Amino acid sequence: MPTFTASLLAGAIAGVTVDVALFPLDTIKTRLQAREGFRAAGGFKGVYAGLSSAAIGSAPGAAAFFSMYELLKRKLNHSIGDDSGKRRVLIHMLAASGGEVTACIIRVPTEVVKQRMQAGQYKSVPIAVSSILKTDGVFGLYRGFAMTIFREIPFCCIQFPLFEFMKKSWADAKGHPTQPWESAICGSIAGGIAAAATTPLDVVKTRIMLSQDTHISIPASFSKIVREEGYTALFKGIGPRVFWISLGGSVFLGSYEFALKFTQ
Repeated sequence: MPTFTASLLAGAIAGVTVDVALFPLDTIKTRLQAREGFRAAGGFKGVYAGLSSAAIGSAPGAAAFFSMYELLKRKLNHSIGDDSGKRRVLIHMLAASGGEVTACIIRVPTEVVKQRMQAGQYKSVPIAVSSILKTDGVFGLYRGFAMTIFREIPFCCIQFPLFEFMKKSWADAKGHPTQPWESAICGSIAGGIAAAATTPLDVVKTRIMLSQDTHISIPASFSKIVREEGYTALFKGIGPRVFWISLGGSVFLGSYEFALKFTQ
């Protein structure tokens, strides 16, 4: 297993790579999910709005995720692992969940700023941060934190056990550890499946983060979307989301595995 330092560095590299390379797709997805609609939220104009906020959070967020994921994987394998490997899926789910909770502490404030800039509410990071702090205080930067956790845990509980299973199956079939490009393919498939399954949670999270209502809850947001726009609204942006995360899973997990080779 990779060392803590190797996971930290490789995760940071992977996070920056995927967030910068695929940012326009994320912007399009956010605008499709915005309550005011795609055109009113900016359409195809300024698809790099909010990139600076994403870049600020991508390296530390991804580094926090992978370092905690690998650390928990080691600890859980030692404490509840067995020779048969029957608990492998549970270990991967618990480790990924712990990694996501840790990463969200860093990621959510930058995500709030990024999505509001993507939707055209602010023009720069300093203006966005000062306005949010002035209006809602520090907790305004953590708008949607619970919903982000509520989205990320199911997502990673699908993605990472599937990714690890495909990697192991590929390695067993080939008779050697997977290469970074093989891990990238596994990451792409796992990411696409997880993205499609959790799109309704992503729509609710986006609406909460973009909302000016400081007291809106997860059930209230969900009910409002269904009541006013129907159940199909919960799948807004599914195309760009699946495409973005399939590509992102490939780049993210492929570059992570590639970076590990040079940091271990």
